Amino acid sequence: MAARDPRASAPRGKARLLAKPVSASMSSATECAQLRIRIIALENLVIALLAQAPERQLALVREMAAHISPRPGFTAHRPTLHAADEMRSLVVRAGRFRAAPIVHRLTQEDDS
Repeated sequence: MAARDPRASAPRGKARLLAKPVSASMSSATECAQLRIRIIALENLVIALLAQAPERQLALVREMAAHISPRPGFTAHRPTLHAADEMRSLVVRAGRFRAAPIVHRLTQEDDS
């Protein structure tokens, strides 16, 4: 059996001239939409995993969020601040799916 030439299915002649390539902006918009969908799926997956996680893992997420927050004397990096806030938010959102909600415990820990 002969190997199939991939150029055999490519448009030829007039059809080739009429074929329009996908514009870069349309491709970028599609890629951005796909990334948003994947991020939403990953957020929900993390929430589901945190909802079943032991308290020590939840504390570790909070510790990591505090670790990436700027320290005194350093410039705050806005995306990093948002990332730390989002990490804390994921723990709170996971609390809605736990048997004993952790929202109250988060507030108490932040006060100390």
